[in-house]
Amino acid sequence: MASLKKVKDEKVGFQTPRGMHDILPVDQPWWDRVRKVARDLADFYNFNRIDTPILESFKLFERGIGEETDIVEKEMFVLKTKGGDVLALRPENTAPIARAYLQHRLGRSSQLQKFYYEGPFFRHESPQAGRFRQFHQVGFEIIGGPNDPIYDAQVIVVAARLLEELKIKNSNLKINSIGCRVCRPLYKRQLQNYYRNYEKKICADCLRRYKNNPLRLLDCKREECQEFKAKAPNFFDKLCSTCSTHLKGVLEYLEELAIPYALDNQLVRGLDYYSRTVFEFHTEGAGTEVGALPAGGRYDYLMEMLGGRLTPAVGFACGIERLIHVMKAQEVKLPLKAVKKVFLIHVGDLAKKKSLKIIEDLRRAGISVAEALGRESLKSQLKLADREGIELALIFGQKEIFEENIIVRNLKNSLQETVPLPKLVEEIKKRSKG
Repeated sequence: MASLKKVKDEKVGFQTPRGMHDILPVDQPWWDRVRKVARDLADFYNFNRIDTPILESFKLFERGIGEETDIVEKEMFVLKTKGGDVLALRPENTAPIARAYLQHRLGRSSQLQKFYYEGPFFRHESPQAGRFRQFHQVGFEIIGGPNDPIYDAQVIVVAARLLEELKIKNSNLKINSIGCRVCRPLYKRQLQNYYRNYEKKICADCLRRYKNNPLRLLDCKREECQEFKAKAPNFFDKLCSTCSTHLKGVLEYLEELAIPYALDNQLVRGLDYYSRTVFEFHTEGAGTEVGALPAGGRYDYLMEMLGGRLTPAVGFACGIERLIHVMKAQEVKLPLKAVKKVFLIHVGDLAKKKSLKIIEDLRRAGISVAEALGRESLKSQLKLADREGIELALIFGQKEIFEENIIVRNLKNSLQETVPLPKLVEEIKKRSKG
């Protein structure tokens, strides 16, 4: 008996792992709202849903994201299977979608593919507001077709509309070009030459980046590195003519759409597959400092890095937890939940038993119904129906069972009539039209 008590006590102490969280029923309306808006945007802009496995080959991310990135070096959850495969919980979804695109030869069915996704991702980060070790993202990707700045602009438009539809205010767009394989190496060398004078002053992470991944020097958030970063060479001065023309095209489309933006020559993003356009949306105001919201860019070299051909591609992702955090901080009002058409009230055990069939008949007829089968009091059931704002109550008791009918009461004016059970659906639909 003592050992059983010990097991029970231990179970009480179980909690979610650090950095992971439950999504409780009270929060589900926020999640439903984000998912619905993302799905509606995907439908309107012709993005097709794609789902990839939560586990992928570790080498996919090592090669696609970059082995010198913080994600691969510090943040991935890696496991080895009994068969010896090294897998990782996906930290992002662009590399898996690129893998699926190549594996299933999706480029053969159409020159250009648009994908949309939503799901859980994993990074071993320090938990903080809007940042978890298991988090969820929605994302949009355009792969294939011509290398046209109009597609950069379109994914930015979708990101902007996502924030607008969710009623998120005070957002601002930062945009940059990090060049291509022609002009970027020149800038990297200039950046390294500049930072050579500060090797003994920059943080340990920046010292490592200086040697292995110099672009990431511009992404450092440490206070001691900010003064050096502020005076770093300007990337815009080193862009080749092709990249300059591409960036100009993106900006012209944004201006045509009246989407405000700010050029930020130090915006680089934390993934090695990006080229040319990179962008981030941020919000301003108390309680909304959660980092980037929609963010992404162009990744023309990713397919080639994974063994395919050079393929134009651009996209963005956004953390759902971050969106909801900002929505709550800005006190966004969710759309009112649709009120059920009827409330079924039972009186007595036999009526309670037979109520299940009535509920199923109404479901098949497309009539939404609420109930409180755990309550026995007629008064308490009526009170609950009234509190939920439901207009029609169906009262079903011993007398109604015997006579094969049911009482339909209008809770707004207290008028009621008895309706034969076979005609119940017809009666409710008639009242709904009225």
